[in-house]
Amino acid sequence: MERLDYQDSETALTGWLARPAGAPRGLILVLPTIMNANPPMERRAAMLADAGFIAMIADFYGEPVRDFEHSRELSGVLRGSAQAYRARLRAGLAALTGLPEAQGLKAAAVGYCMGGQAALELARDGADIVLAASFHGLLDTAQPATPGAVQARILVCHGDADPLVPRAQVLAFWKEMDAAGANWHFHAYSGVRHGFTDPGSDARGLPAIGYDASADRQSWTALTGLLAEVF
Repeated sequence: MERLDYQDSETALTGWLARPAGAPRGLILVLPTIMNANPPMERRAAMLADAGFIAMIADFYGEPVRDFEHSRELSGVLRGSAQAYRARLRAGLAALTGLPEAQGLKAAAVGYCMGGQAALELARDGADIVLAASFHGLLDTAQPATPGAVQARILVCHGDADPLVPRAQVLAFWKEMDAAGANWHFHAYSGVRHGFTDPGSDARGLPAIGYDASADRQSWTALTGLLAEVF
C-alpha cells in the first residue's frame, strides 16, 4: 500500500493506495469499516487493484483507532453532522481523483459496514461517481436524498439477518431511493448477518456479525459485474 496524505479543512488524513499492474480502468474510493483502515480493507483494495482499478482506502478520523469503543466514539462525532460527514468523504474522493494519473478516469465508491453507509452518503450528496456500492452497510441517513440528486448507480449487498439494519430500515431506503429517482440494485441474503464479507467476523464472538462464504462470493460477483457495466 502506498501512503497518500490529504486534508479535510484542518484535519490531516491518510489514504492508502493500491495500484493495478497495468493501465487503470478507473478509480475506486474504498470506504472502510468503523475501525478505519485495517487488513481486511487492505485486502479489498488489493482485490480491486487486481481487477484493474486504482483503489484508495479513505481515512475517516485522522487519528489511530485504539479499539472498538474508541471507533464508536470517533464515528459518533464524525456522523453527528451530515454536512461534516459528507465533507470528510468528499475530501477522500478529491484526493483520489486529484492524482495526476487519475485524470480522465471515472470514479466509484465501495464501502463496508460504516463505509457502506458512507458510500451511500456520497451518492445522496450528488458526488461525481458512477457507482456507490454498500456491503453490509447501514442504510439510514440524517439527510435523505432529494429528487434528482443521486447521479450514481447504487448497489446494496445486505444480510437479511443483520440486526443493525432491520427490514423497516430496508423498506425506508427503497422508498427514499425511489423518491430520489435513483437507479438501484438491492441484493439480500437470507440468514446472513452483519460483516458477512470478512472471514475474521466469526472470531469476534459477537452475535450480530458473522462470515458467510456464499454471500461473500455472490456479493463480490455482483460488484464486479456492475463495475464492468458502469466502466
